[in-house]
Amino acid sequence: MTTETSARPRALVTGASSGIGAAFAERLARDQHDLIIVARRRERLEALAQRLHETHHVTVEGMVADLTQSTELHAVEKRIAEDTALELLVNNAGFGGYMPFVALDPDRAEELISLQVVAVTRLTRAALPGMLARGHGAIINISSRLAFSAALSSPTMPKRATYAATKAYINTFTQLLHDELAGTGVRVQALCPGVVRTEFHERMGQDPSRLPAAIVMSPEDIVEASLAGLKLGEVICVPALDDPNLLTQIQQDERQLWEHSGGNTLAKRYRP
Repeated sequence: MTTETSARPRALVTGASSGIGAAFAERLARDQHDLIIVARRRERLEALAQRLHETHHVTVEGMVADLTQSTELHAVEKRIAEDTALELLVNNAGFGGYMPFVALDPDRAEELISLQVVAVTRLTRAALPGMLARGHGAIINISSRLAFSAALSSPTMPKRATYAATKAYINTFTQLLHDELAGTGVRVQALCPGVVRTEFHERMGQDPSRLPAAIVMSPEDIVEASLAGLKLGEVICVPALDDPNLLTQIQQDERQLWEHSGGNTLAKRYRP
């Protein structure tokens, strides 16, 4: 692991020790980004940092941090805020918590919200002043296809009230932030993968081999879609979605709802 400075662009990836985070770190190192990689598991983090440095000859700094803990989150915030060369932030750290809401321990639910709402918000806020001052940079927030699943009650779907709600927050946060940043040179993206071949499901006690192969994507393909979508200017990136007009349709429906719900008279169904 090494921390010397260089002229290469620098990226910070959270949840970098496995899955999508590790795939982002690998791809960015291959593309000659220096890296700051953040994760809870020290041994994996150090092994990844060493391998990326030796393979791609980039600078890799590891930060061991549990972003559900405020002291450790603030240390990562401070590192981001003080970085004068950070070009890309990937807010990837997360976990599932799939179970009926009443069965989900409230402390675990709070950790989920802390990680996927509070940490994403605070790290994004830490990164933006420097990016805005330089007039360029990008932030990728890892969301989920489940952010669009509130209307789905299929028995085959996971119980996901808290998880899906945090991902819906990420989508809304990112879309509105995109509007605020128009013309600044700073880009943001909410990346919404479906089922990905990672340890994510194993950590929840699920057997990933029982998932239909036709719906499982590789983390490398997810990263490929994200970086290509960033170049295309996509604010919401859904890697397996062939028709982006479906996203446009959702946005149009939201505008119609907004336009037709702002009167000063009760809707007929609510009148006595």
